[in-house]
Amino acid sequence: MAALSDLKLIASGKVREIYDLGDELLLVASDRISTYDAVHPNPIPDKGAVLTAISTYWFEQTGSLIPNHLVSVTDGVPEEIRGRAMVVKKLRMLPVEAIVRGYITGSGWKDYQATGAVSGIELPAGLRESDRLPAPIFTPSTKAEVGHDEAIDFAQAAELVGDEGLMARVRDVSIELYSFAAKHALERGVILADTKFELGLDENGVLTLGDEVLTPDSSRYWPADGYEPGRGQPSFDKQYVRDWASSTGWDRKPPAPEIPEQVVQGTRARYVEAYERIAGEPFQAWLTRTGAA
Repeated sequence: MAALSDLKLIASGKVREIYDLGDELLLVASDRISTYDAVHPNPIPDKGAVLTAISTYWFEQTGSLIPNHLVSVTDGVPEEIRGRAMVVKKLRMLPVEAIVRGYITGSGWKDYQATGAVSGIELPAGLRESDRLPAPIFTPSTKAEVGHDEAIDFAQAAELVGDEGLMARVRDVSIELYSFAAKHALERGVILADTKFELGLDENGVLTLGDEVLTPDSSRYWPADGYEPGRGQPSFDKQYVRDWASSTGWDRKPPAPEIPEQVVQGTRARYVEAYERIAGEPFQAWLTRTGAA
């Protein structure tokens, strides 16, 4: 088996590295964490393994709804990154992010307050922050190379993709995926407020789910037992770090400050709890199954 240093690195982001394996790719999730588009100097232990574990769980759960790019989390994965990496099929990724919202929060809440709509979709009057929507809505966004993604409506998304029929399939399957996952998560005591999917076409032109899926980094998960509309909700993600960063007086420009140990451990605990609740097994079971060091 090749060591990681022997492989060709083709992309490195705030959190992940991508290596070329010829016909396939190796996606490696690091423990790095960013807030406000700046990476903090110290990592969150096991964060990369949690992201990979949750993605793998959901790829396996949703395979009957849409094909996905997962090939293996063991075969072809160098030993030093077991548990945090997956071999995947190469896809031609679509130039939009497929965002589905089941609750009104975040940027959607801000847009609703200003206009009564999100991504061109009119919503009922009188909604409170964190209210559940009558039905999930599809609110796509651009994929910005630099800076922030921009919310767009369905027509703009179809124009970017260049195929309205394909974009309609993306919308429909994204809502189906969200609805499936939200029902499953709620049975485990977790609310899936919203999420982001990335889809592409495989070598045969088949629409395929790619990237990471339904992780705490790409989704907003809330504990169901503390849910209370009319305010923001605590979440199983990096909001804990974001709240700390906001309180420091940091100007949100690089370099990001070092995260205190208490916040590091609190954040790790939230990520691990998200996996254990959703997958219904100890996080250690994932590490053992994949042969993680």
